[in-house]
Amino acid sequence: MTTFNSRSFCITIVLATFSHLVSANEISKSESKNMRLVGYHDLQGRTAYQPTIQKQGDRWIAYVGHHGDYRLNALNGKMENNGTSIIDVTNPKNPKLLTHLPGEEGKAEQGGAQMVRVCPGASLPKGDKNKFYMLRVFGNQAHEIWDVTQPENPSLITTVVKGLKGTHKNFWECDTGIAYLVSGNPQWRTNRMTQIYDLSDPTKPVFIRDFGLTGQQPGAGGAVPISLHGPISTGPKGNRVYFGYGTNTDGILQIVDREKLLTGPKEPTPENLAYPQVARLELPPMHGAHTTLPLLNMDFPAFKNNLLGNKGDILVVTNEAIQKECLEGRQMIWFLDITTETKPFGISNWAVPDMPGNWCKRGGRHGSHSSNENMTEVFAKKIMFFAYFNAGVRALDIRDPFAPKEVAYYIPAMNENTVVLETPAGSAGAKLPYTKAATTKAIQTNNVEVDERGFIYIVDRANTGMHILELTGNARKIANWNAAIK
Repeated sequence: MTTFNSRSFCITIVLATFSHLVSANEISKSESKNMRLVGYHDLQGRTAYQPTIQKQGDRWIAYVGHHGDYRLNALNGKMENNGTSIIDVTNPKNPKLLTHLPGEEGKAEQGGAQMVRVCPGASLPKGDKNKFYMLRVFGNQAHEIWDVTQPENPSLITTVVKGLKGTHKNFWECDTGIAYLVSGNPQWRTNRMTQIYDLSDPTKPVFIRDFGLTGQQPGAGGAVPISLHGPISTGPKGNRVYFGYGTNTDGILQIVDREKLLTGPKEPTPENLAYPQVARLELPPMHGAHTTLPLLNMDFPAFKNNLLGNKGDILVVTNEAIQKECLEGRQMIWFLDITTETKPFGISNWAVPDMPGNWCKRGGRHGSHSSNENMTEVFAKKIMFFAYFNAGVRALDIRDPFAPKEVAYYIPAMNENTVVLETPAGSAGAKLPYTKAATTKAIQTNNVEVDERGFIYIVDRANTGMHILELTGNARKIANWNAAIK
């Protein structure tokens, strides 16, 4: 017979409650330049993907999506499948976990609730002006909307769509309510395409259409084009949606006319799928398009005296490193000139080189993964931040997109929660020349985001937690601090 010992149970819960403090015990040293640590939370040792930061009244709330795993939730003493962590970061020096919402059962990208977006009802055309709404994935099965007005006590409003075979990096226009959901419609030939919904009234989702590359649609034949990773929309004002397909191979950039996409013919025929397309750029076979971020109407200081070409539009394409030990093409960051958007072309690129540093043998993945997407006026068209796996987060001065240069970086220290990153499921059987480095623990900075105060948030794929950072030194002087919310 098992005897329940209430005293030992309480001690366990108390210790676990303060685990975000004790688990910060470092087992390596951090590395930095012009960037410093402000605050930290261990996220209960959960592998993390997307952070989203939202100002709610007088508070700042971080919503963090997690890859799949199974961990103790110290707030209730229960083991839970990784899902969504909600953290109060009003005081960035002392972030406080408010709640954790479980996700789908499964490991890594086979479970969890990795993607999350938040919109205030005050900006949604038909939302309750006093509420805040969270759009999240439920593993690979569904997309859900939650009421997070009281982030300590979120409540499920509705399931937008379920019965899917894949989800990933969604985009939600908070000013219109249009949502571009990365989904795996079982009728389509790919596990990631786009389902577009009108979520202007989050309580009543309205389906608009399915969309993808020609060859992905039901009934098509031949090879299936690479799956979608995620879109970024400029809304009605910019009238463009930038779709990135692929991660580390066979990438495709697709520029789409938003108005034609939303109002054009919706039956997924080859002609209708091609109708809203403005341009399509196929990347080299060894690169993908994880994140496609537009920087429109930029000045080109190197050409300021030229009659033509002294300003224009830039698209920043970030590849994703997948394999450990760099056993793939070098995954990096590309700057494309899209001023003549039917003819996008590359003007520069940037990467953390393997040497000096021997990065490929430090353990885990080495290469780019994602960029910040919140282009707050503090950093807009001045500095971008890139999650770079074992090289931490890197800050680039992008004021001259023809010659981006690194101005800051931060590589967190590993701690007792840090694990050896598992080999991706799709590569487990690959005959690659792995060495001992493949089983070496390493920081795996997965995603990065910023808020309107100018703080930088990075989360770790190898369970190390969330670090809140700020710029220092000469890098700090580049930012527009007059635009920061105090």
